[in-house]
Amino acid sequence: MDECVFCEIVAGRAPASLVYADDKVTAFLDDGPVTPGHLLIIPNEHFVLLADLPDGLAEHMLRVGMRLAAAIRSSGMPCEGINLFVADGEAAGQEVFHHHLHVIPRWGRDGFVITASAWSLPRPTRHDLDGNAAVIRAALNGGSRA
Repeated sequence: MDECVFCEIVAGRAPASLVYADDKVTAFLDDGPVTPGHLLIIPNEHFVLLADLPDGLAEHMLRVGMRLAAAIRSSGMPCEGINLFVADGEAAGQEVFHHHLHVIPRWGRDGFVITASAWSLPRPTRHDLDGNAAVIRAALNGGSRA
């Protein structure tokens, strides 16, 4: 494995503005934030993708994310909403290949845009949606179409 900056943060060998840590995860401020207060929650062990996480770790990360979102809202920092975001793989925009959950404080006109109007695909037909649902159900059910 190449040197991982997130592993270095967990080990205390790289600087980070820590907000939370327990035996499973560490949370710190993103040094390239979308908005002030933008946090990253990382597993203390190195896992690249969501599918690599052991049972229960993703759920723990989400619970910690919920606690930190509540803390941001009550902190007095600008926050009218929260985005929780995971970029799972390079094609999804993952730049640091150590799984992480973004907790991003939001407010009107903060300049960060995630809207359906920004998506470039045309709206699918119900037939297309039903076909895609069947394919995903089949994979979920171990290959048998439901």
